[in-house]
Amino acid sequence: MEEWRIESLPWRIKPPADFRSACREALRAASDDGGLALRALAGCCLDLNQLTFLARQWEEWRLPEGSAVPGFEPFRLGVVGNATLGLLLPCLVASGLRYGLDLHLVAGDFGALVAEAVDPGSRINRFQADAVWVALDHRGLPFLTPERRVADALVNAAGGEVLREGVGPGAGRRPGLPGENLGSGGDDQDPVAAALGLIATLRQGFRASLRGPLVLQTLPLPPLSLFGHYDRRSRFSLRGQVEAFNQALVDSLEGSPDLLFDAAGLAATVGLERWHDPVQWHAAKLAFAPTLTPWVADHLVRLLATLRGKSRKCLVLDLDNTLWGGIIGDDGLNGLVLGQGSPLGEAFLEVQRQALALNRRGIVLAVCSKNEEGTAMLPFLHHPEMVVRRDHLAVFVANWQDKASNLERIAASLNLGLDSLVLLDDNPAERAQVRQALPMVEVPELPEDPALYPQVLAAGGYFEAVNFTEDDRHRAQWYRERSRREPPQEGFRDLDAFLASLEMVVRFSPFAAVGRGRIAQLINKTNQFNLTTRRYSEAEVAAMEIDPELFTLQIRLADRFGDNGMIGVVICRRRESLWEIDTWLMSCRVLNRKVELATLRELLDQAAKAGISALLGRFIPTERNGMVRDHYARLGFTPVGKEGETTLWRLAVTPPSPLDLPMRIHSEARGAQR
Repeated sequence: MEEWRIESLPWRIKPPADFRSACREALRAASDDGGLALRALAGCCLDLNQLTFLARQWEEWRLPEGSAVPGFEPFRLGVVGNATLGLLLPCLVASGLRYGLDLHLVAGDFGALVAEAVDPGSRINRFQADAVWVALDHRGLPFLTPERRVADALVNAAGGEVLREGVGPGAGRRPGLPGENLGSGGDDQDPVAAALGLIATLRQGFRASLRGPLVLQTLPLPPLSLFGHYDRRSRFSLRGQVEAFNQALVDSLEGSPDLLFDAAGLAATVGLERWHDPVQWHAAKLAFAPTLTPWVADHLVRLLATLRGKSRKCLVLDLDNTLWGGIIGDDGLNGLVLGQGSPLGEAFLEVQRQALALNRRGIVLAVCSKNEEGTAMLPFLHHPEMVVRRDHLAVFVANWQDKASNLERIAASLNLGLDSLVLLDDNPAERAQVRQALPMVEVPELPEDPALYPQVLAAGGYFEAVNFTEDDRHRAQWYRERSRREPPQEGFRDLDAFLASLEMVVRFSPFAAVGRGRIAQLINKTNQFNLTTRRYSEAEVAAMEIDPELFTLQIRLADRFGDNGMIGVVICRRRESLWEIDTWLMSCRVLNRKVELATLRELLDQAAKAGISALLGRFIPTERNGMVRDHYARLGFTPVGKEGETTLWRLAVTPPSPLDLPMRIHSEARGAQR
């Protein structure tokens, strides 16, 4: 059995043997197929040389900067660090293609971190990046040198006043905590505080010109110990100082729009011995072993892709030999291998535990199996060792149709795009069929041993998150409830009767700190019901809360099945006597509820109070928002012209005629229900 090594990205399929020819062919087809072939090729487990070749081919082919490349969203990334970045940068560009990102990179000068941050005319600051990655490790921060730490330890052992351990005022304190004086003289600043101060300087400097977040990273532990196992207890230990820095850095990000890249976690995953390469550091100033570059690049880019709303939302599970051992139709309920008592049964149990853990953090679960539905359902209802139960599943599809068709059915029933799905299936033929028919669905390769399936789900990064809100926690529940809402609709003579039965309550309120994270998340994740698909960072959302020229709405919906949370966002910009609708987006899980009519009524009411004469709407078409092409027409707006591909729509602000909406509406601006 081939060894499963995470840095080789084994959950991705192998590239074609004629990789270079395939690159050129995919690039030639990119303008016609929306980049699907190129994304599929970039999605293979490519090594350092292949990623570098793909990046060079892409940069030679792609349209001039500022032009939209079909299928790829532009992203401007600045990178600064204390190591050589030459190997890493092309890997970032090529890895971006697998996530639908067209990365434009600018790297700061080697060793010029502070100058790049504080100089408004620096290369990074002039770049107006969407994000800046501060790629520092312990060698780029002002920690105590090994010889200084040993000298201080000797002074302490001789009864001196420097860094006393176990006695005196410093006794019992953690190594290198911020604010702790690590020396007897005024120049002996706590190195952890000094390191955090440097990071604060960089954050403040870049913030003036940065459009999005900084990406700050934890520090992998140094490869060498000073005291051995006593390192974690000693305040002279560099490892102790690094651990204190990492925790303080994580704490400093609370409430901040900046992101965390957990380099320490990556190093721990492969082991410090494989992460650090002292030969390459001294020869070329490479911060980690060159063989890890494709894996590190993938992790950084998936974080940026998540910032752009490209993480997956639904895990679709095959059943036989994926969730349990055996075939339910042949082996029966009692013949399945699942649960305690056998290594294989415990492995499948762990697969289910991983799926359930994802579900509890908001990932939607569905089943797609070639089976008789009644037979396939038996383990979920009656097997005592099952962890995933029927109530955890939003959709259950078991029939003899092909998997690709059933996945389309699942996506449609959930009102999700196919690019929100991940299929976990042990059958290589089924995986190949889905990849060919639906290349936008993620289908990880699975090793022979099911004990490794949970690692595939975790390592693939399909459900990467940059924040976690209360709405995220309840998302899976909302989709399950939505699947229960749909069947009763057939029992009503008309849609209005069905909607009235839902007992809906819509709440409108302006942007505020409460809900800010979810607002930014919706803005960056919503693609289908999104009239302009403009993206704003959490910091930009915070600025909107106090901008007097903006009118903002966060929209929440509840019904008799539960609270749907925040489901919509509207941003209007004042242009003299007009309100231009900069952003209007809504979650697809509440389609056909007439919430858009209630939202228009709220806009007209508030516009009239503000002395606005008309609303101006824009529809900017993308590959995924065709469903709202006629949104403004349906609401009574009149087309008034075009700007390129953008269609302009206008509606006069007049007192709205009474609408018999199937919901109660609460507006915070009015402070009362109507």
